[in-house]
Amino acid sequence: MSGHSKWATTKHKKAAIDAKRGKLFAKLIKNIEVAARTGGPDPNGNPTLYDAIQKAKKNSVPNDNIDRAVKRASGSDGASTDYITIMYEAYLAGGVAVLIECLTDNRNRSASDVRVAVTRNGGTMADVGSVQRLFNRKGVVEVDVTGEHPGDEDSVLEATLDAGAEEIRDDGEVIRVFSDPNDLVSVRKAVQDAGFDYQSAEVQFVPSFTEAITQAETAAKIFKVLDALEDLDDVQNVYSNEDVPDEIMEQLD
Repeated sequence: MSGHSKWATTKHKKAAIDAKRGKLFAKLIKNIEVAARTGGPDPNGNPTLYDAIQKAKKNSVPNDNIDRAVKRASGSDGASTDYITIMYEAYLAGGVAVLIECLTDNRNRSASDVRVAVTRNGGTMADVGSVQRLFNRKGVVEVDVTGEHPGDEDSVLEATLDAGAEEIRDDGEVIRVFSDPNDLVSVRKAVQDAGFDYQSAEVQFVPSFTEAITQAETAAKIFKVLDALEDLDDVQNVYSNEDVPDEIMEQLD
């Protein structure tokens, strides 16, 4: 039975990965549809749509899916859905603050799903504005550090400083370039002009400070809530301010 057991485990893991990928595809497509409806269907004249499409392509979303999303937004390919953006706020174990950004066509469903995901997994919902004040809206360009045209901290800083880059962080897997949201497009273009590969360029909520997590048990509780939120169809982005050291991440792995 050991062979069968291994096959069953592999199949289960693959199903979980495929489900996660399906959810990611749906969120990326939703982003494209909203960007196209808001700023027009031409990515050359709509930087937000351009960046949404580039991010989708980086994550292997098929071109046909991308094209259909743009057509839906313009009304040329069936009825499109009217999405609204709603922010929810919560606190998790260790005092970690969380901002939950939903893109939804049903406010009541989103509110209920988010509340259940937070409270059933040990978090608490927060008053409006109490968490958001701990975050700043920033333009964030993520530059590859591997691949054909990787960047390094010094060269990326040199390429983007005049374009509006405020801070550069090397996170090991990517180099993040932070800027004022209004400078996002110019920073992204500077990255492209310098020949670096980049993963995404978008406006995000960046925490003004982080909470150091010193126990694996606390980290596990935090990640349980974050995973539950990421699994929700209406949740587009989750921003949190935990700082988990590598040694604790290894314990969790």
